[in-house]
Amino acid sequence: MENWRKSSHSGGGDGNDCVEIAHTPTHVAVRDTKARSKATLTFPVAVFLPFLGGVKGEPRG
Repeated sequence: MENWRKSSHSGGGDGNDCVEIAHTPTHVAVRDTKARSKATLTFPVAVFLPFLGGVKGEPRG
C-alpha cells in the first residue's frame, strides 16, 4: 500500500507514538509508526469504518 499517513494527534516530539493508515477503495491497512517494516494489519473498509466510529465514540446506528 502507498500513501501512509498518521494522525495530527500523534503526540509531541517526532510524533512516533502512533499508528499510520493507508487505504484503497476496498481495504484499510494499519501499521506501527515505530516498526514500519514489521506486520501490517489489513481490514475491509466495511469493517474498519464502524471500528473507527467506535473509537471516536460515535453512536452505532
